[in-house]
Amino acid sequence: MSSFEREERIQFDPDGSEFSTLAVRAGQRRTSEGEHGDPIFTTSSFVYSSAREAAARFGGEEEGNVYSRFTNPTVQGFERRIAALEGAEGAVATASGMAAILSVGLSLLKQGDHIVSSNSIFGSIVSLFDKYLSRAGIETTYVDPSDNDAWRAAIRPETRLFFLETPSNPLAQLADIEAVAKIAHEHDILLAVDNCFCTPALQRPIEFGADIVIHSATKFLDGQGRCVGGAVVGPDRLMQEVHGFIRTAGACMSPFNAWVFMKGLETLKLRMEAHCRSALAIARWLDEQPGIEKVYYAGLESHPQHALALKQQSAFGAVVSFEVSGDREAAWRFVDATRMLSITGNLGDTKSTITHPATTTHGRMTPQDRARAGIRDNLIRVSVGLEDLEDIKRDLALGLAAV
Repeated sequence: MSSFEREERIQFDPDGSEFSTLAVRAGQRRTSEGEHGDPIFTTSSFVYSSAREAAARFGGEEEGNVYSRFTNPTVQGFERRIAALEGAEGAVATASGMAAILSVGLSLLKQGDHIVSSNSIFGSIVSLFDKYLSRAGIETTYVDPSDNDAWRAAIRPETRLFFLETPSNPLAQLADIEAVAKIAHEHDILLAVDNCFCTPALQRPIEFGADIVIHSATKFLDGQGRCVGGAVVGPDRLMQEVHGFIRTAGACMSPFNAWVFMKGLETLKLRMEAHCRSALAIARWLDEQPGIEKVYYAGLESHPQHALALKQQSAFGAVVSFEVSGDREAAWRFVDATRMLSITGNLGDTKSTITHPATTTHGRMTPQDRARAGIRDNLIRVSVGLEDLEDIKRDLALGLAAV
């Protein structure tokens, strides 16, 4: 049997497979060596058998690897796997989640185009839209993500993209993906959904009409805070444009990071189930504590969009935000009093993290933008990790005692 015949026999056909199987198997392309694990192709370039073959590869006349900035087998394995999990035709891996959003903006939009964005988004995205994309002549209007009429009213003749996070960072505000997609498509507008908080283990926006899904792989896709990366997922016709931008601009993912993310995806479903169980328990516990003014978590029956969360998510995620009684100093005292939770701006880790959004992750926003987004000085965000539930509660109780 030739090595080619052997390789064809051991390839995995993802059609009809369930999520957990895809997370472990999708995207792998074994070499003739027959390796069981996913190899890391740590090479910057690739060798050709002849000048003719090199010319054909560079010219796009022949499929194959050219240069790891835009064709690397390990990166392509991650791309195939995240695309399979999201139910999409293709994906493009990027250097970070922000690079993923930038790549969408600069590959699919042009000078004079207009974005309608949720006003409840990560602070750096606001800076990207208002400071940098605006220099390219791309304007952005912000709306309440839960107000479908506001999305419709913000449309201009030059609107080309709707952008939203659902659930949002850090207030767990939801947008009705299906309704917003319908509004967008009535006007030939693309809908891009940041699925960072849910991941495809809990929510698949394409099934509700989204055109593009964006990920910060740094968060739950990795799950252990090891690497920075991102991904853009969607139909091939759009991914070709995004890939063209990555090929030229170089905002690419490294092979090692892609390998780490592939390993993270293998345990994604199990981790998200555990995260969600603990997060719901923490949200309910906080909701009963004196010194807590409000808890933001869609899993609570009191959340105004609880029914929508049940419709488009299989669970409610790992991020719980809450407002303490008092001002910024009270919030800081709460954060500083914890002993186990990691004080960091990252989330989606096996280790629980705690942060003060107004002065960290959303600190680059103007006070007016923060007020419009509902991010108050007494707001705290916790990403619930995989420690024992009672230990997490015990640490949060130290914070409560300090308020």
